[in-house]
Amino acid sequence: MNGLRDRIELLRQRDGALTVGFALSAVWLLMVLVFWLFGPAGDGTASGLARLVSAIGVVMPLALIWLAVGLARSIATLRAEADDLRARLAQMRAAGGDTIRPATAPATPPAPAATATPAAAAPVTPAPPPSAALARVRPADTRQTAMRFDAPESVPIDTTDLILALNFPDGPDDLRAIDALRAALRDHDTARLIRAAQDVVTLLAEADLYMDSLRPDPAPPELWRRFADGARGSAVAAIGGIHDETALEIASALLKNDEIFRDSAHHFLRHFDLALTRVISGMSDDDIAELAQTRSARAFMLLGRAAHIFG
Repeated sequence: MNGLRDRIELLRQRDGALTVGFALSAVWLLMVLVFWLFGPAGDGTASGLARLVSAIGVVMPLALIWLAVGLARSIATLRAEADDLRARLAQMRAAGGDTIRPATAPATPPAPAATATPAAAAPVTPAPPPSAALARVRPADTRQTAMRFDAPESVPIDTTDLILALNFPDGPDDLRAIDALRAALRDHDTARLIRAAQDVVTLLAEADLYMDSLRPDPAPPELWRRFADGARGSAVAAIGGIHDETALEIASALLKNDEIFRDSAHHFLRHFDLALTRVISGMSDDDIAELAQTRSARAFMLLGRAAHIFG
């Protein structure tokens, strides 16, 4: 409708310019005719230069009139095109909020606690804590959420709260784990790890892969320390203690075929690796053993094996 209205307005402006051009031309020609009929008579011996000047004096105003008409029509065309371009840009901006988000991304993925295990599985899956900091967001948004410049000052977390937070609460009645999760979210580095772990655990649960159903083979705490110090490959292969072939096939397929999951998984692996480097020096052997049994650590073992970081 706007384009049609613009075209009608353009035609109206063009017709107006033409009308003005014809009117001015007629007035000028009428003036020339009146001057020729009623002007003073000459002696009939006008030179060629005088005749040329007279012809130019008659034609030049007409040329200027129609030059102005052409310019007016060009300006009207450019103005209509500019208005149409502005309208199209406004439509694109209005539609941008619906087209930027990829269709494959879940708009509001559930929290890890909502990924309940099948009825046959004995352990209870974590329930969403009441903390507002665990607002449900898409995996692609977590990095932006963590990059807030107005965030409060970071509060370090102790080892016990870290382990409980990485395992997530078992339900709304697990108040100790909920408090630990709140404490973890007040530490900036740990908060980024918690959100990254939440993303991958949620996405794995959407593929019917639950961390509570995995039973990793425990690795010696000394091996975890060597991994935190930078050892890689076959020397620390035992850390990848998940040997469930079905789980590994699902994780590998997601890493290969799902771009959102792949980005979220690598983001989580990087932050878990950094967290180990940062905290493992202050952990006892028992602390490391408990950490290795958390849901986040099981996701790290599974995705690490699927991504071949353990050799």
